[in-house]
Amino acid sequence: MMTGIRKNAPDAARPVTLKTLAEYLDLSPATISIVLNDSPVAKSISPATRERVHAAAKKFEYRPNLAARMLRTRITNTIGVIVPELSEGYFTGVMLGVEEYLLQEGFLYFTVSHLGRNDLRDEYQELLMSRRVDGFLLVNTELSLNVPLPVVGVSSHSKADGVSNMMLDHNFAASKALRHLYDLGHRKIAFMKGQRYSLDSEARWEAIVRIAKELGIAIQPELCIYLEKNLWSPELGYPPMRELLSRTHDFTAMFCFNDTAAIGAIRAIEDAGLNCPRDISVIGFDDIIVAEYFNPRLTTVRQPLHKMGWTAAQLLIKRIQFPDEPYPHEVWFEPELVVRESTASIHNTHQSRSK
Repeated sequence: MMTGIRKNAPDAARPVTLKTLAEYLDLSPATISIVLNDSPVAKSISPATRERVHAAAKKFEYRPNLAARMLRTRITNTIGVIVPELSEGYFTGVMLGVEEYLLQEGFLYFTVSHLGRNDLRDEYQELLMSRRVDGFLLVNTELSLNVPLPVVGVSSHSKADGVSNMMLDHNFAASKALRHLYDLGHRKIAFMKGQRYSLDSEARWEAIVRIAKELGIAIQPELCIYLEKNLWSPELGYPPMRELLSRTHDFTAMFCFNDTAAIGAIRAIEDAGLNCPRDISVIGFDDIIVAEYFNPRLTTVRQPLHKMGWTAAQLLIKRIQFPDEPYPHEVWFEPELVVRESTASIHNTHQSRSK
């Protein structure tokens, strides 16, 4: 019969095992394991007992035998995260949410960046599976191999079976941004389409075309910028905007593919002797950290990046721990328009020029 009376402390010269910890607390090894692994049935054990177990494990620096647990459960508590790159911006926002949730749940993660190269993307998927990760979390990355593991993607737009997608409502985003410009009086608007390898690019562009048609805004080919370079710095938006301005100033606003490119575009506007927003209003996309502190402060479509990363990690862990439960193929998120200083009502000079 369990008395709850503590016995002599474990020998400090020897590693503390589950068995010696159980003997010290006068509890069964199963009880110790359930509490320390935070098993679903741990709630059936009294709070006082759970507190005793955790206190003793901390006091004697007990470390569970991870190899034995892996053999028993086939779970390594390790996630493979695949991203295009890890520069400051969109991916930083998503990864903050991913990291916080995985840390909370005691999961480790390998993060690899493929830099837009298909060969690296495929190689990393194979490499991570050889490291026995429990699942994949993809950020703006397409699954290319047949992976027999749970997979959750953020902006991955995957139609593959077994993949859960965190999706942004691009129609809502385009509507908020274009209606904002329309209400400010802008009719001649330039547009920036993302790189072909960016998985958000086509969905966002289709939404822009659809909403522009609803509002009666003409998308003029000569006022469109198509990003091509594999860059994640403001240099992405600077040369295309400079080239556009070398051809024409006959527009009053620019809707950029992301905030990073928008910052480069604004620099090109200033270098051309113009001013944002007096001469050209600019809207970005994402609401990265620097957007609020750039000059002018950037009006942008805010993606809930942290929430998307957190939710993706949460769903992936749930799928790993409860593989037989149903899971959604798509989880939708609503963006928000954040109005700051880079957009303004059209001036009389612009109105007369557009007639």
